[in-house]
Amino acid sequence: MTADQERLYRYLLRDTTAGLDRARAELDMPDVERVAAELRALGLLHGACTAVTPANAVDLLVWRRVDETRRRLTELSVAWDVLAELTEEHRSGRSVRLVEHLTDSSSVTSRMQSLLEQDPREFVHLKRRACEPGNSYDAAPFQRLLAGGMRSRTLFSAHVLHEPGQAAYARSWHARGDLHRVTRETFRHMAVINRTVAFVQADPADPWAGALQIRQPGVVAMLAEVFEGMWDRAREVDDLSLSAVEQRVLDALARHDTDEAAARSINVSVRKFRAHVADLMRTLGANSRFQAALRAKERGWL
Repeated sequence: MTADQERLYRYLLRDTTAGLDRARAELDMPDVERVAAELRALGLLHGACTAVTPANAVDLLVWRRVDETRRRLTELSVAWDVLAELTEEHRSGRSVRLVEHLTDSSSVTSRMQSLLEQDPREFVHLKRRACEPGNSYDAAPFQRLLAGGMRSRTLFSAHVLHEPGQAAYARSWHARGDLHRVTRETFRHMAVINRTVAFVQADPADPWAGALQIRQPGVVAMLAEVFEGMWDRAREVDDLSLSAVEQRVLDALARHDTDEAAARSINVSVRKFRAHVADLMRTLGANSRFQAALRAKERGWL
């Protein structure tokens, strides 16, 4: 508080019947209305001119100072980010932005290729499919980087393994050095280069909205750790087994004639059981429960 704010607050705290007119005269404070308005804005006065209790006043002032400190720390953080950005611009002689929106897939591919050509150390990738139908991507530059020693890992959805060519494509790149694993976890497309630059979908609801290129170190480090955790939990393409829940669902499906009885046997609702069955059918690439049972038996799951 300012000196005038503190004088008026103490005065009104001592004399709860005093008004602003008396305070103006006794404190010799011509602009007492302005000071009172400032105290109200701080939350230290309520009503006409009633001072809050000292405990509440201290609490309000402490939290106001905490908020102010938090804002200043945020400003300092932004300043450090700007410094990192300017330092990189000075080093490289080109414009650098910590977050940049690349509006189309060709721009994203071109930017990633450029970054990898400059510093081909590590590339990690989360994507829905091992290969996209109709993709005209020129793989030769990437193959050269792998041959030169670049470390690359790709994680894609186990639910697409039943699609023609997905497993074979993954195996072929795995053999060339781009290690592939599959996951059943939910994720969005993401790539991280050398743990310094990340690419994420600009709009999760719109696959055509391009990607955000992110250079902010804290965010990139967090995304890299997300990938590492998923990679550790993932399975090899040819070593995919059922989770404990999926195994229980499959066993119940094989033992019982109705969904109601199968759901009761594993203590879940019918709706939940049917959702598990749908997930299981996607994993197996089956169009019917009969086909799912056949494929599960072929894999030794039944």
